[in-house]
Amino acid sequence: MKALVLEEKLHLSLRDIELPANLGPYDVRIRIGRVGICGSDVHYYTHGRIGPFVVNAPMVLGHEAAGVVIEAGGHVSGLKPGDRVCMEPGIPDMSSRASREGRYNLDPGVRFWATPPIHGCLAGEVVHPAAFTFKLPDHVSLAEGAMVEPFAVGMHAATKAQIKPGATAVVIGAGPIGIMVALAALAAGAGQVVISDLAVEKLAIAGKYAGIVPFNIREGSLAAYAAQLTDGWGADVVFEASGSPKAFEGIFDLLAPGGTVVLVGMPPDPIFFDVVAAQAKEARVETIFRYANVYPKAVALLASGKVDLEPLISANFGFDESIAAFERAAEGRPSDVKLQIVVEESVR
Repeated sequence: MKALVLEEKLHLSLRDIELPANLGPYDVRIRIGRVGICGSDVHYYTHGRIGPFVVNAPMVLGHEAAGVVIEAGGHVSGLKPGDRVCMEPGIPDMSSRASREGRYNLDPGVRFWATPPIHGCLAGEVVHPAAFTFKLPDHVSLAEGAMVEPFAVGMHAATKAQIKPGATAVVIGAGPIGIMVALAALAAGAGQVVISDLAVEKLAIAGKYAGIVPFNIREGSLAAYAAQLTDGWGADVVFEASGSPKAFEGIFDLLAPGGTVVLVGMPPDPIFFDVVAAQAKEARVETIFRYANVYPKAVALLASGKVDLEPLISANFGFDESIAAFERAAEGRPSDVKLQIVVEESVR
């Protein structure tokens, strides 16, 4: 099967590769239509590793996908050939304690697409558990379906934040995940969401959404701006979505007493954490790792029209242009939010 293969750091090939193809009784076979390029895909391409996950053998990239079911296992119900779907890319051991307690994203044995040594989905077809495959309504495009995976991160963050109606939220970082977090916070009931960054291009994209207020941190104090918007009280929720160690400097100055900080971004190195500043406001600190139990709600929000993710797709590439797509993603153009690869043009 033809696939986009990371042979080693900085070496991609578009070639035939033998992938697992056996269809189990609870699986579906899916013809891939769209795949988004994630920052983790790019990091594996440029660095060959993320922390302890090292590319030691050729690996198919991609984990943000949507497509069409072409075959269903004998015990699958609710999905049939012809259904348009998106897929949750992590496959846990459903008998593990983490899964039994509803935290399957924390299962140490989870098999996540395009995390070494597990192959991803930038290929013509994949076999996937039906339990982690979700039908898309007819009016939701495959392009949006492939955006459900990054949006699920935002949904998980907003869920952990326990946002109350009308709350003021601050999102640090206007990259793809930061914008997804901001949109999820609005959908969860936030009255306004301030999103901060250095990249004016990304701030301009985020600012096109009603309820999102862009703030360029070159132009002033984010803490002072949050205080100004809240009569000196501070933000009810602060999401750190940049992964920058500098973002933690004074992060609790943004927060209202009794507020919540949600850590979404992953700093490359250990950071300084001001415990006393957190204690002085009795801050609740939450962390997230990927997501769990949010895909159906994410699809429902897209179906309702309350969240529109298509404006975040900066460019599309054909499957034969996959290497060029990754080269562009590695450039890190400030105006790019999400690049997608059209694996099969006829799959709609």
